[in-house]
Amino acid sequence: MKNHFIISVGCEYGCYGAEIGKRIARDFGIAYYDRTLIDEIMEEAGFSKDLTEKAEAGVDIRGKAMKSAQASGAPTQYMNLTKRMVYIQTEVIKKLAARGSCVFIGRCSDYILREQDNCLNVFIYAPTEVRIKNVMEEHDLSRDDAILLIEKNDEMFHARYKQMTGTYRGDRHNRHFLIDSSLLGIEETAKLVEEIAKKVFEREE
Repeated sequence: MKNHFIISVGCEYGCYGAEIGKRIARDFGIAYYDRTLIDEIMEEAGFSKDLTEKAEAGVDIRGKAMKSAQASGAPTQYMNLTKRMVYIQTEVIKKLAARGSCVFIGRCSDYILREQDNCLNVFIYAPTEVRIKNVMEEHDLSRDDAILLIEKNDEMFHARYKQMTGTYRGDRHNRHFLIDSSLLGIEETAKLVEEIAKKVFEREE
């Protein structure tokens, strides 16, 4: 098996994609990078949580110096903060991927690393009713509140993916394979992904 491989796990909210990714990383003994960690790195780079959330929602955020920079003829490619955040996040993910084998959860890592032949792109989803049940149990919410939370996250993640990639998050053409996590559950879905990864990366040695 390759000494350096990456598994990118895209997932719908409420299908336990992050838990599956954690188990894959644990079983392979490799690094695990999720939204929380990457957001912390973004904050260290000077982007607040509020700015990150606005950018994820597709809001066009412009810095205070935008108008003066344009008037002076200064470069403005990254004066738009949304574009700058996209650029920095892309660089962060590429640098983390270069460190060694790892699992990424979301953060458009499938798109950012699309040209690397050592990256397996997985998308995990589940039927709507299963997602509602999972969110109700995990967050102790009513059915209506769980539905609202799922809708809010779906809207945010879709907007963010479109902002970063110009395409759609669940598009099968962006992934190597898709799987419904309700078929096998967390543990067995993780094992299935691991088995596929072994076959792909052993074949490519």
